Amino acid sequence: MQTRHFFQLLFLSALWGASFLFLRIASPALGPWVLAGLRVVLATLTLAVVMRALRHDWPWRHWRELSFLGFLTVAAPFVLFSWAALHLPAGYSALLNTTAVLFGTLSAAWFKEDTLTARKLLGCLAGFAGVGLIVRLGPVQPTTTTVLAALACVAAAACYGLASPFMKRATTHMQPLAIAAGLHAMAMLMLLPGAALALPQARFTLPATLSMVVLGVVTSGLAYWVHLRIMRHVSPVAAMSPVFLIPVFGVTWGHLFLGEALSPGIFAGGALVLLATALVTGFNPLRRNPVVDPAP
Repeated sequence: MQTRHFFQLLFLSALWGASFLFLRIASPALGPWVLAGLRVVLATLTLAVVMRALRHDWPWRHWRELSFLGFLTVAAPFVLFSWAALHLPAGYSALLNTTAVLFGTLSAAWFKEDTLTARKLLGCLAGFAGVGLIVRLGPVQPTTTTVLAALACVAAAACYGLASPFMKRATTHMQPLAIAAGLHAMAMLMLLPGAALALPQARFTLPATLSMVVLGVVTSGLAYWVHLRIMRHVSPVAAMSPVFLIPVFGVTWGHLFLGEALSPGIFAGGALVLLATALVTGFNPLRRNPVVDPAP
């Protein structure tokens, strides 16, 4: 892997980790529905510009499939993470998002896209134990609201995991960029009614508006395209490296910019979640030529 690709992946990990910081800033002012809806609008417009520039065709004949994928990978997770940001620190959400790999493993095994080995099953158990530690022993008091917010993050991650085998099938007959643009467009149609109803209560403060723009244009639009470009030139292990780095950056940005507290519980739980992710993907950074199981 070339040095520039390494730094590009590092930058993407930092950016995606920061997305939870931006959610934490924007959601209280805009509200979950308005934030999720306008974020998808900006992402769709951004990807449409890329589609236009590269002369890609929109895959509208697959609108049913794109609607299903749009709900699971954009509409539902964006609303759930936006609502969770009202009650949980950014670092919590970033760590809980990592469980998407665990749900992806279970989903792929269920749909016969992958094999659930003892190592992967152990990884799943370790991951859910890590989630329990984060919620129970972290710096946030485990009230009913915070537990529900944590469950919302896990549900969002589960949506990503459930969608993974269907996304894999979609790539066999659609271009990745066309899939991304199409599913964002379908998700936009799903979220706009709720966003319109909640719009009168939204407060478009400067920090919230800027955070929303970054989330939509950069982390949900351009970053996806950049990642696709990098994937053409690096190994599968390198391409999956953001999975391991996003929680690190998410916790770091939340602590530095929002003053979010740290505790032994969040470190222990985070370590278990990262260990679980390594077990289910087969990632071992100590090997000379580490192998990651194919993404489901």
